[in-house]
Amino acid sequence: MALSNEDKIFISQLLDAKIKPVQLLLENDVLPRLQNIESCYTSTYRRYANGIEQLEAMQMDIDVMKKILEEHSEKLQKIS
Repeated sequence: MALSNEDKIFISQLLDAKIKPVQLLLENDVLPRLQNIESCYTSTYRRYANGIEQLEAMQMDIDVMKKILEEHSEKLQKIS
């Protein structure tokens, strides 16, 4: 059964009418929300990336301080 041009136009218009609200929802609601989620995710990632560098630097400082404290404790034990 072949469709007439009128049938094809009708189907096309019907599909456009059904698709347009979905397209508007995606453009006006879903896309901005996704962009907001992406923005939050990337800013959080940057903070954590910077935080891990600070954490590693603090760990190195603590390791140095522990070594110095151990050396000073040994020297104090020898003195007393």
